Amino acid sequence: MDRDYIVRVTAADAQIRAFAATTRNLVEEMREIHNTSPVVSAALGRMLTGGAMMGAMMKGEDDLLTLQVIGDGPIGGMTVTADAKGNVKGYANETQVLLPASAKGKLDVGTAVGKGSLRVIKDMGLKEPYVGQTTLQTGEIAEDLTYYFAASEQVPSSVGLGVLMERDNTVKQAGGFILQLMPFAEEAVISRLEANLQRFRSVTEVLEAGNPPEKMLEMLLDGLSMQVTDTIGTGYRCDCSKKRVEGAIISIGRKDIEEMIADGEEIEVGCHFCNKKYTFSVDELKGMLAHTR
Repeated sequence: MDRDYIVRVTAADAQIRAFAATTRNLVEEMREIHNTSPVVSAALGRMLTGGAMMGAMMKGEDDLLTLQVIGDGPIGGMTVTADAKGNVKGYANETQVLLPASAKGKLDVGTAVGKGSLRVIKDMGLKEPYVGQTTLQTGEIAEDLTYYFAASEQVPSSVGLGVLMERDNTVKQAGGFILQLMPFAEEAVISRLEANLQRFRSVTEVLEAGNPPEKMLEMLLDGLSMQVTDTIGTGYRCDCSKKRVEGAIISIGRKDIEEMIADGEEIEVGCHFCNKKYTFSVDELKGMLAHTR
């Protein structure tokens, strides 16, 4: 099985920075964990891929990125969290959405997501996390991230994301790219990049032809002297633990914990990201009360 990874490059004397990823294994792992329908696998798979690359853009070891899409489509919403080391996880509010194919005969991610908003939260160890919010443009995720970069971060970007499903509903290909222009980019460089983007087919088509992410970027940055700066592995990883879940229960407050204790039954709490279940006895709940206000 080919490994999932992200490649980072610069081009045109650092006037462009770009990322590309192949993410089939991590998207398939998400599909297995959440048992997602094909359109949800495509929507959440695109968002995981975008999140993994955006996580890799962060500088600090402990920086965390969260992407939240809230839409009026049947999926309801999706959340993805990524770190700077290529670890990513996510979930959709509704996992079993079934829709007819779009007019182009593709999985109709835009309709599944609907109209709504995209939030990007970056926790960089400062007092307050950075929060950027934009309106969803198409619900197809790639265009929505392109718009976010331009509107919230003032960085002209182009984002491409794709997930190709097998007939048995497993993931056949997944990956993406993010291209960003630096403020000093010259007109000739911008024109060349635009021409290359016009010619580019699609992420999944390029991956399905057996090309690695490096080759995808070579096509997109043709004639712009690309240089690979590094590659990092990426994967679906959840870092939940009983201790963390305990912290979440404590945070809901005294009254609710007292009600759970009054029920006299142990409680089971599941992790949204990996579906792992944690059980807490009445005695453990009583112990938590000491830590609440």
